[in-house]
Amino acid sequence: MTDLPKPRGPLSVAVLGALRDLPTAPVPRIEEAPESDDDAALTLWVLHELSYGGFDGVDEAAESEPELVRVRGMLERRLEADLRSRWPGVPDVDLASGFFDWVAGHDGPSIARHVQTSATREQVLDLMRMRSVYHLKEADPTMWVIPRLPVSAKAALVELQYDEYGAGDPSRLHSHLFAQGMAASGLRPERGVYVDEAPFEVLDQNNALSMFGLQGRLRGAAVGHLAAFEATSSMPSRRMAQGLERLGFPEELIGYYTEHVEADAVHEQVALRDVCVALVREEPALEPDVWFGAWACLDLEVRAARRILGAWGAAA
Repeated sequence: MTDLPKPRGPLSVAVLGALRDLPTAPVPRIEEAPESDDDAALTLWVLHELSYGGFDGVDEAAESEPELVRVRGMLERRLEADLRSRWPGVPDVDLASGFFDWVAGHDGPSIARHVQTSATREQVLDLMRMRSVYHLKEADPTMWVIPRLPVSAKAALVELQYDEYGAGDPSRLHSHLFAQGMAASGLRPERGVYVDEAPFEVLDQNNALSMFGLQGRLRGAAVGHLAAFEATSSMPSRRMAQGLERLGFPEELIGYYTEHVEADAVHEQVALRDVCVALVREEPALEPDVWFGAWACLDLEVRAARRILGAWGAAA
């Protein structure tokens, strides 16, 4: 667990205050609207986090408190509506044979390429703090979707997740490897400790992934997001490892990325063919959501990369 973050507007002020008051005071009706994307994204991240590790001093029953669940639903609908308003729709592409080419056609600004060639050490530390919001609970959001899949897709996703969780070795969990890399680099490895430094674009990446996993109706989007994430991980991980070596970062952090070079080259095939294609075979009506989730993964990464590179004064 970690401390609650700093609020970013009236809605997050109200929600964080309600969380601090539980269980001694009931949660009142929260009427405040988000005044900004930052306010909305932070509030939704906090409410999602109640379903993961929670926060120090916050009643664990807050996860199911009706008013907080209502606010979470409102913010999820806001996020989904925003994503769908940008989504160009289902491409004229065969899912099984054309997915990887479709992903490759969405090449955008690359943080990994910048780290590989020209990032400073301080920029990389800045990136690690922001990326820790996801990587310290890596694979956890995808676990929510497993019970909602048909047998074949479920078995394949469990196989993939087994690798993500260290194949039975606690020291090899990917989130644990990242935590070790953080600590070796002089950063704090506690989950959520750097959320105050994350712009809303980074929080939206995390929020979309949690939303897809937590809502059964979005199970297609959850596995589509996974397939796109895995398909865009292997080469960037290689570039990240090379950049970290260039800057003299410790082997623990480099090893986190080298672990993903080969693993994700395999995982992308499993995620697409054995999970997404298998799901669509059983439930054809979910194919549009598979494409939507994949597009959302790519779109949100582009938006986050532009924000981060722009803050560094690097070409986006």
